[in-house]
Amino acid sequence: MSDTVALAVDDGVATITISRPDSLNALNVATLHALRDTLDTAESEGARAVVLTSAGDDAFIAGADISYMVEMDTAEAQAYAELGHSVADAIESFPAPVVAAIDGYAFGGGMELALACDLRVASEDAILGQTEIDIGIIPGWGGTQRLPRIVGDETARRMIYFGDRLSAADASEHGLVGEVVPAAEIDDHVASLARDLAAQPAAAMRAAKDAINTSHETTLSAGLEFEARTWAGLFGSHDQQEGMQAFLEDRDPDFE
Repeated sequence: MSDTVALAVDDGVATITISRPDSLNALNVATLHALRDTLDTAESEGARAVVLTSAGDDAFIAGADISYMVEMDTAEAQAYAELGHSVADAIESFPAPVVAAIDGYAFGGGMELALACDLRVASEDAILGQTEIDIGIIPGWGGTQRLPRIVGDETARRMIYFGDRLSAADASEHGLVGEVVPAAEIDDHVASLARDLAAQPAAAMRAAKDAINTSHETTLSAGLEFEARTWAGLFGSHDQQEGMQAFLEDRDPDFE
C-alpha cells in the first residue's frame, strides 16, 4: 500500500503491518493516511478479520511522531487530532473484528489505536502506556474516552495522570489485553485467532460488533432496543438458516 503500511489478505484475513522500525513505528501524517486507506482497501476486499501488527522487534507503535508535533500550533494540532481520530474510528467501525498484535512498546497514539481494536493480544515483552503527560499533553486520539471503558475510571486516571507503563502481565490483569503469549509465538497465535474469527458467520459478527459498540454510546434501554432489532434482522439470512439447520442436523455449518 505504501512504504510504511503493508497489506496482505489471505483466506479472509487482512494483515496490516506498520513499518517504520527505525522510528519505533511512530505514526506520522503520511503513515496515518496510508493506514486509513489500507483499512478501506481491506474492507473493499471483503476481509472477515483484520490483524494490526508492526515491523521490528522493539515496538508495536511507540506513539505519534513527536518530531512532527513539536512545532505545531493549535490549529495544526486540531487537524492532527482529527486525523488520528479518523483512523481510530475506522478501526473501531470496521465491519469485522480487528485484532492488535502488540509486541514491544505501545505508547501514546499506538496505545490509542490498540484501544480501538476489538481484541488485543500482547507478547510477554510488551509494555503499554498512555505516556503523553511526559511531554506536556494528554491523549488526543481517543485514549481519555476508550481507556476508562476498558480498564475502569481509576486505572485509566492513574495511567493518564502519571504516564504509567504496564507490563503485559499487568495489562492482562487490568483487562487491557485479552491474552499474553511468548514473543516468539505471537504472530502465529494471532494469525490462528484471526482465522477462527474469519470462519465465523460474517453478518452475525458484524451485527455483534455493532451492538457491542452501541453499548458504549447510548443508554441501556436504547442499547437493548438496538440489540433486539439487530438480532431480528439476522433472521432469514443464509447464515442464520444454515447455522440453525446444521445444529438440528448435528453437522458443521457452511457459512457464507
